[in-house]
Amino acid sequence: MAGFSSVYLGLLVSLTALASTDNAFGTALAVQHVVGNDQGWDLSSNLAAWSINRIFQVGDEIWFAYSASAEDSIIELQSKQEFESCNLSNPIRLYSKGFDKVSLHGEGARYFSSGKLEECKKGLKLHVEVMPKAKPRGSISETAALAPGTSGSSHVKASLLVSIAIAIILGVNVGSCA
Repeated sequence: MAGFSSVYLGLLVSLTALASTDNAFGTALAVQHVVGNDQGWDLSSNLAAWSINRIFQVGDEIWFAYSASAEDSIIELQSKQEFESCNLSNPIRLYSKGFDKVSLHGEGARYFSSGKLEECKKGLKLHVEVMPKAKPRGSISETAALAPGTSGSSHVKASLLVSIAIAIILGVNVGSCA
């Protein structure tokens, strides 16, 4: 993937994996899915294999990393039919920054494709089925009994860690995209 450092992408993958793990209380944090892992959004990525065992839930985020210098873009399509036929004529959204976050706010199917027809036809597209958010494993009273004197601040720390890592990565790569 030209123009995007795999070191920084690897760092993001590692930090988001750390931040998305369950904490000691058994509550699920939002997951940051980096599409294609180290390969990113690229024809060399096997996006179907990458997504096959993943669970996407309301509140999670999907991160697309690709070379913006090659005039690449990602579009979100409205329907399964458009997705399967690579009909790119009526997109819902266009992403073209090279490192784009998509928040999964609601349940249901989401369809993403390369903005280039030939790349869509070669398989550079992703279908995501967003599931309802999993409920925490314990009630608030059970959580307090398991860990007295602690709070949910680990959620805030994990989110802050991910935000800082993303800011660093974006800041480092802004100068290298010229």
